[in-house]
Amino acid sequence: MTPVMTSLFATQKYDDRSFFLLAGPCVVESEQMVLDIASTIKEICVRLQIPFVFKASYRKANRSSASSFTGIGDKAALEILQEVRTHLQIPVVTDIHTAEEASLAASYVDILQIPAFLCRQTDLLEAAGRTGKIINIKKGQFVSGPSMKFAAEKIANTGNNKILLTERGTTFGYQDLVVDFRNIAWMKELGYPVVMDVTHSLQQPNQAAGVTGGQPALIETLASAAIASRVEGLFIETHPDPASAKSDGANMLPLHKLEELLTKMIRIRNAVI
Repeated sequence: MTPVMTSLFATQKYDDRSFFLLAGPCVVESEQMVLDIASTIKEICVRLQIPFVFKASYRKANRSSASSFTGIGDKAALEILQEVRTHLQIPVVTDIHTAEEASLAASYVDILQIPAFLCRQTDLLEAAGRTGKIINIKKGQFVSGPSMKFAAEKIANTGNNKILLTERGTTFGYQDLVVDFRNIAWMKELGYPVVMDVTHSLQQPNQAAGVTGGQPALIETLASAAIASRVEGLFIETHPDPASAKSDGANMLPLHKLEELLTKMIRIRNAVI
Protein backbone atom coordinates (compact mmCIF):
# COMPACT_ATOMS: atom_id res chain seq x y z
CA MET A 1 0.00 0.00 0.00
CA THR A 2 1.01 3.60 -0.52
CA PRO A 3 2.13 5.64 2.53
CA VAL A 4 -1.18 7.52 2.40
CA MET A 5 -3.22 4.34 2.71
CA THR A 6 -0.86 2.90 5.32
CA SER A 7 -1.36 5.98 7.50
CA LEU A 8 -5.13 5.71 7.08
CA PHE A 9 -5.03 2.26 8.69
CA ALA A 10 -2.56 3.18 11.43
CA THR A 11 -4.89 2.00 14.20
CA GLN A 12 -5.73 -1.33 12.52
CA LYS A 13 -3.77 -4.57 12.65
CA TYR A 14 -3.56 -6.17 9.24
CA ASP A 15 -1.51 -8.44 7.02
CA ASP A 16 0.86 -6.30 4.93
CA ARG A 17 0.06 -8.51 1.93
CA SER A 18 -3.67 -7.88 2.17
CA PHE A 19 -5.94 -5.87 -0.07
CA PHE A 20 -8.00 -3.21 1.69
CA LEU A 21 -11.80 -3.21 1.83
CA LEU A 22 -14.33 -0.41 1.33
CA ALA A 23 -17.66 -1.87 2.40
CA GLY A 24 -21.04 -1.03 3.84
CA PRO A 25 -24.62 -0.28 2.77
CA CYS A 26 -25.40 1.90 -0.21
CA VAL A 27 -26.94 4.69 1.86
CA VAL A 28 -27.43 5.66 5.50
CA GLU A 29 -30.88 4.32 6.34
CA SER A 30 -30.76 4.68 10.14
CA GLU A 31 -28.23 5.07 12.93
CA GLN A 32 -28.75 1.55 14.29
CA MET A 33 -28.49 -0.07 10.87
CA VAL A 34 -25.23 1.72 10.10
CA LEU A 35 -23.63 0.93 13.46
CA ASP A 36 -24.68 -2.73 13.29
CA ILE A 37 -23.29 -3.22 9.78
CA ALA A 38 -20.08 -1.32 10.52
CA SER A 39 -19.50 -3.31 13.72
CA THR A 40 -20.07 -6.62 11.96
CA ILE A 41 -17.71 -5.81 9.08
CA LYS A 42 -15.08 -4.53 11.49
CA GLU A 43 -15.20 -7.79 13.47
CA ILE A 44 -14.77 -9.80 10.25
CA CYS A 45 -11.86 -7.67 9.07
CA VAL A 46 -10.12 -7.88 12.44
CA ARG A 47 -10.33 -11.68 12.27
CA LEU A 48 -9.04 -11.76 8.70
CA GLN A 49 -6.51 -8.92 9.16
CA ILE A 50 -7.94 -6.86 6.30
CA PRO A 51 -7.71 -3.04 6.53
CA PHE A 52 -11.26 -1.68 6.43
CA VAL A 53 -12.99 1.56 5.41
CA PHE A 54 -16.72 1.83 6.12
CA LYS A 55 -18.78 3.03 3.16
CA ALA A 56 -22.22 4.62 3.11
CA SER A 57 -23.63 7.53 1.13
CA TYR A 58 -25.12 10.27 3.27
CA ARG A 59 -27.34 11.21 0.36
CA LYS A 60 -28.13 9.52 -2.97
CA ALA A 61 -28.35 12.08 -5.74
CA ASN A 62 -28.19 9.65 -8.68
CA ARG A 63 -31.45 7.70 -8.62
CA SER A 64 -33.44 6.20 -11.48
CA SER A 65 -36.80 7.50 -10.27
CA ALA A 66 -37.87 10.71 -8.53
CA SER A 67 -39.71 8.53 -6.01
CA SER A 68 -36.55 6.63 -4.96
CA PHE A 69 -35.14 7.05 -1.45
CA THR A 70 -32.41 9.68 -1.26
CA GLY A 71 -31.57 9.84 2.45
CA ILE A 72 -32.59 10.74 5.99
CA GLY A 73 -31.21 14.29 5.78
CA ASP A 74 -27.64 15.40 5.16
CA LYS A 75 -26.70 16.55 8.64
CA ALA A 76 -28.26 13.55 10.38
CA ALA A 77 -26.56 11.10 8.03
CA LEU A 78 -23.16 12.79 8.23
CA GLU A 79 -23.32 12.78 12.02
CA ILE A 80 -23.99 9.04 11.95
CA LEU A 81 -20.93 8.53 9.74
CA GLN A 82 -18.89 10.61 12.16
CA GLU A 83 -20.13 8.38 14.98
CA VAL A 84 -18.78 5.34 13.11
CA ARG A 85 -15.37 7.06 12.89
CA THR A 86 -15.19 8.03 16.54
CA HIS A 87 -16.85 5.13 18.34
CA LEU A 88 -15.68 2.27 16.13
CA GLN A 89 -12.38 3.95 15.21
CA ILE A 90 -12.51 3.06 11.54
CA PRO A 91 -12.14 5.39 8.52
CA VAL A 92 -15.22 6.29 6.48
CA VAL A 93 -15.88 7.08 2.81
CA THR A 94 -18.94 8.81 1.36
CA ASP A 95 -20.04 10.27 -1.98
CA ILE A 96 -20.22 13.94 -2.86
CA HIS A 97 -22.09 15.36 -5.83
CA THR A 98 -21.39 19.11 -5.98
CA ALA A 99 -18.41 21.35 -5.26
CA GLU A 100 -20.28 22.80 -2.27
CA GLU A 101 -20.62 19.36 -0.70
CA ALA A 102 -16.86 18.75 -0.65
CA SER A 103 -15.95 20.91 2.33
CA LEU A 104 -19.14 19.93 4.15
CA ALA A 105 -18.55 16.18 3.93
CA ALA A 106 -14.79 16.49 4.47
CA SER A 107 -15.29 17.48 8.10
CA TYR A 108 -17.08 14.19 8.81
CA VAL A 109 -15.24 11.51 6.79
CA ASP A 110 -11.77 10.36 5.73
CA ILE A 111 -12.31 9.72 2.01
CA LEU A 112 -14.45 11.66 -0.44
CA GLN A 113 -15.83 9.62 -3.31
CA ILE A 114 -16.59 11.00 -6.77
CA PRO A 115 -19.51 9.09 -8.34
CA ALA A 116 -18.86 7.51 -11.73
CA PHE A 117 -21.37 9.74 -13.49
CA LEU A 118 -19.45 12.81 -12.25
CA CYS A 119 -15.84 11.77 -12.85
CA ARG A 120 -15.34 14.53 -15.45
CA GLN A 121 -16.86 17.38 -13.40
CA THR A 122 -13.92 19.75 -13.07
CA ASP A 123 -15.33 21.99 -10.33
CA LEU A 124 -16.29 18.95 -8.22
CA LEU A 125 -12.88 17.29 -8.60
CA GLU A 126 -11.00 20.49 -7.81
CA ALA A 127 -13.13 21.24 -4.76
CA ALA A 128 -12.60 17.70 -3.51
CA GLY A 129 -8.86 17.98 -4.06
CA ARG A 130 -8.64 21.22 -2.11
CA THR A 131 -10.02 19.55 1.02
CA GLY A 132 -6.77 17.58 1.35
CA LYS A 133 -8.73 14.38 1.90
CA ILE A 134 -8.11 11.09 0.10
CA ILE A 135 -10.25 11.19 -3.06
CA ASN A 136 -11.68 8.03 -4.60
CA ILE A 137 -12.65 8.66 -8.23
CA LYS A 138 -14.95 6.07 -9.73
CA LYS A 139 -14.33 5.45 -13.41
CA GLY A 140 -17.34 6.51 -15.43
CA GLN A 141 -19.23 3.79 -17.28
CA PHE A 142 -18.44 5.78 -20.42
CA VAL A 143 -14.71 6.30 -19.73
CA SER A 144 -11.63 4.18 -20.49
CA GLY A 145 -9.02 3.36 -17.88
CA PRO A 146 -6.21 5.38 -19.53
CA SER A 147 -8.40 8.50 -19.79
CA MET A 148 -8.82 8.53 -16.01
CA LYS A 149 -5.45 10.27 -15.91
CA PHE A 150 -7.29 13.51 -16.73
CA ALA A 151 -9.62 13.16 -13.75
CA ALA A 152 -6.66 12.39 -11.49
CA GLU A 153 -4.73 15.38 -12.86
CA LYS A 154 -7.54 17.75 -11.89
CA ILE A 155 -7.12 16.69 -8.28
CA ALA A 156 -3.33 16.48 -8.40
CA ASN A 157 -3.20 20.05 -9.77
CA THR A 158 -4.69 21.25 -6.47
CA GLY A 159 -1.60 19.85 -4.71
CA ASN A 160 -3.42 16.73 -3.52
CA ASN A 161 -1.96 13.41 -4.70
CA LYS A 162 -4.01 11.27 -2.31
CA ILE A 163 -6.03 9.60 -5.05
CA LEU A 164 -7.71 6.23 -5.55
CA LEU A 165 -9.13 5.06 -8.88
CA THR A 166 -12.07 2.65 -8.92
CA GLU A 167 -13.23 0.40 -11.74
CA ARG A 168 -17.01 -0.12 -11.82
CA GLY A 169 -17.81 -1.46 -15.26
CA THR A 170 -18.52 -0.06 -18.70
CA THR A 171 -21.90 0.52 -20.30
CA PHE A 172 -22.89 -2.38 -22.55
CA GLY A 173 -26.07 -1.58 -24.42
CA TYR A 174 -28.78 0.21 -22.50
CA GLN A 175 -29.30 -2.10 -19.54
CA ASP A 176 -26.05 -3.85 -18.72
CA LEU A 177 -22.43 -3.34 -17.70
CA VAL A 178 -19.31 -5.32 -18.47
CA VAL A 179 -15.88 -5.19 -16.83
CA ASP A 180 -12.85 -4.88 -19.08
CA PHE A 181 -10.02 -6.02 -16.82
CA ARG A 182 -7.49 -4.25 -19.03
CA ASN A 183 -8.68 -1.07 -17.30
CA ILE A 184 -7.25 -2.27 -14.00
CA ALA A 185 -3.79 -2.69 -15.50
CA TRP A 186 -4.05 0.63 -17.34
CA MET A 187 -5.14 2.56 -14.25
CA LYS A 188 -2.40 0.97 -12.15
CA GLU A 189 0.08 2.40 -14.67
CA LEU A 190 -1.07 5.89 -13.63
CA GLY A 191 0.57 5.30 -10.25
CA TYR A 192 -2.47 5.35 -7.97
CA PRO A 193 -4.03 2.52 -5.95
CA VAL A 194 -6.80 0.82 -7.93
CA VAL A 195 -10.02 -0.46 -6.37
CA MET A 196 -12.57 -2.84 -7.88
CA ASP A 197 -16.18 -1.90 -7.22
CA VAL A 198 -17.55 -5.41 -7.39
CA THR A 199 -21.22 -4.84 -6.65
CA HIS A 200 -21.90 -1.74 -8.78
CA SER A 201 -20.20 -3.44 -11.71
CA LEU A 202 -23.00 -6.01 -11.58
CA GLN A 203 -25.80 -3.49 -11.89
CA GLN A 204 -28.40 -3.64 -14.64
CA PRO A 205 -29.40 0.02 -14.97
CA ASN A 206 -32.20 1.77 -16.85
CA GLN A 207 -34.88 -0.81 -16.13
CA ALA A 208 -38.41 0.06 -17.23
CA ALA A 209 -39.65 -0.24 -13.65
CA GLY A 210 -37.39 2.65 -12.57
CA VAL A 211 -35.38 0.45 -10.19
CA THR A 212 -31.86 -0.71 -11.07
CA GLY A 213 -31.43 -4.48 -11.35
CA GLY A 214 -28.35 -6.58 -10.63
CA GLN A 215 -26.56 -9.91 -10.80
CA PRO A 216 -25.27 -10.58 -7.27
CA ALA A 217 -24.65 -14.26 -8.06
CA LEU A 218 -21.55 -13.08 -9.93
CA ILE A 219 -20.00 -11.15 -7.01
CA GLU A 220 -17.48 -13.89 -6.21
CA THR A 221 -16.55 -14.26 -9.88
CA LEU A 222 -15.80 -10.56 -10.33
CA ALA A 223 -14.03 -10.21 -6.99
CA SER A 224 -11.83 -13.23 -7.72
CA ALA A 225 -10.80 -11.86 -11.11
CA ALA A 226 -10.05 -8.47 -9.59
CA ILE A 227 -7.84 -9.92 -6.85
CA ALA A 228 -6.06 -12.06 -9.45
CA SER A 229 -5.51 -8.83 -11.40
CA ARG A 230 -3.77 -7.41 -8.31
CA VAL A 231 -6.12 -4.60 -7.37
CA GLU A 232 -5.17 -2.89 -4.13
CA GLY A 233 -8.72 -2.69 -2.83
CA LEU A 234 -12.21 -4.15 -3.10
CA PHE A 235 -15.41 -2.11 -2.87
CA ILE A 236 -18.46 -4.13 -1.82
CA GLU A 237 -21.90 -2.93 -0.84
CA THR A 238 -23.48 -5.23 1.71
CA HIS A 239 -26.67 -5.30 3.77
CA PRO A 240 -28.26 -7.75 6.25
CA ASP A 241 -31.32 -7.99 3.99
CA PRO A 242 -30.63 -6.68 0.46
CA ALA A 243 -34.27 -7.18 -0.54
CA SER A 244 -35.31 -4.52 1.97
CA ALA A 245 -32.41 -2.11 1.29
CA LYS A 246 -33.55 1.38 0.29
CA SER A 247 -30.98 1.64 -2.51
CA ASP A 248 -29.11 -0.81 -4.78
CA GLY A 249 -30.43 -3.90 -3.04
CA ALA A 250 -30.51 -5.82 -6.33
CA ASN A 251 -26.72 -6.00 -6.56
CA MET A 252 -25.69 -6.10 -2.88
CA LEU A 253 -23.95 -8.93 -1.08
CA PRO A 254 -25.90 -10.33 1.89
CA LEU A 255 -23.89 -9.44 4.99
CA HIS A 256 -23.78 -13.03 6.26
CA LYS A 257 -21.87 -14.04 3.11
CA LEU A 258 -19.11 -11.43 3.46
CA GLU A 259 -16.65 -13.37 5.63
CA GLU A 260 -16.73 -16.44 3.40
CA LEU A 261 -16.13 -14.29 0.31
CA LEU A 262 -13.22 -12.40 1.88
CA THR A 263 -11.63 -15.64 3.08
CA LYS A 264 -11.61 -16.90 -0.50
CA MET A 265 -10.17 -13.61 -1.73
CA ILE A 266 -7.31 -13.87 0.76
CA ARG A 267 -6.40 -17.29 -0.65
CA ILE A 268 -6.31 -15.88 -4.17
CA ARG A 269 -4.29 -12.86 -3.08
CA ASN A 270 -1.73 -15.08 -1.37
CA ALA A 271 -1.44 -17.17 -4.52
CA VAL A 272 -0.72 -14.25 -6.87
CA ILE A 273 1.56 -11.99 -4.85
